[in-house]
Amino acid sequence: MADTVLYEVSDGLATITLNRPEAMNAMNTEAKVALRDAVQAAAADETVRAVLLTAAGDRAFCVGQDLKEHVGSLMADRESGEGRTMSTVREHYNPIVRALTQMKKPVVAAVNGVAAGAGFGFALCADYRIAADSSSFNTSFAGVALTADSGVSWTLPRLIGPGRATDLLLFPRSVKAQEAYELGIVNRLVPAAELAEEAGKLARTLAEGPTVAYAALKEAVAFSGDHSLDEALDKEDELQARAGASEDHAIAVQAFIAKEKPKYLGR
Repeated sequence: MADTVLYEVSDGLATITLNRPEAMNAMNTEAKVALRDAVQAAAADETVRAVLLTAAGDRAFCVGQDLKEHVGSLMADRESGEGRTMSTVREHYNPIVRALTQMKKPVVAAVNGVAAGAGFGFALCADYRIAADSSSFNTSFAGVALTADSGVSWTLPRLIGPGRATDLLLFPRSVKAQEAYELGIVNRLVPAAELAEEAGKLARTLAEGPTVAYAALKEAVAFSGDHSLDEALDKEDELQARAGASEDHAIAVQAFIAKEKPKYLGR
């Protein structure tokens, strides 16, 4: 991976760190490619049982597209007539979103500062968001005459409802940490100084958990969002059969009988 995104796997936990703190972790092309490669690697690696998405520095999680690079790309497009700039959605953002949301393991986002535009989108793709009490969130897109990307049009309405999501999209503003928690954008708030430690504990707990069950839970929640109750019940039946046949379920039952803490294998 490039230095703009750091990737490390330890004891079943993949830690992906956005690493352009001097640019508030804005996404230039190098960073977008590196992040795409990292999340796809984590999704494909069977030894990875959970993912922690975090960022370097204390000012920003990610402010989205690097607008300095973007302006240069737009000017080059006008000169060449090729229109390549906006292909970044198809080439970079969409694969990142698909990998984060569809991987069969839980993803935790540790939001340490500003999360705006695509950075907000990446945080929303996580299954669990833990944020510093100094963090903030902004859709940003309409502020630069763009529409939503990085999955925000899908994830944000599902978290806070279409009315509130439309409000934040049409009238971009900085949503402070406490309001984000109250809206349901953030699952947990912690003091900024404690974020790294608490996020690490949370992610490691998930990495030691029943991975097959977590994958089934993730799939069930995604499925139920746009299917009927009867279809959701059938999906639960299918997924429960899968989880019930896992080694981890047998381990959990045996540990319950023995009154011991289960040690899951992730399969």
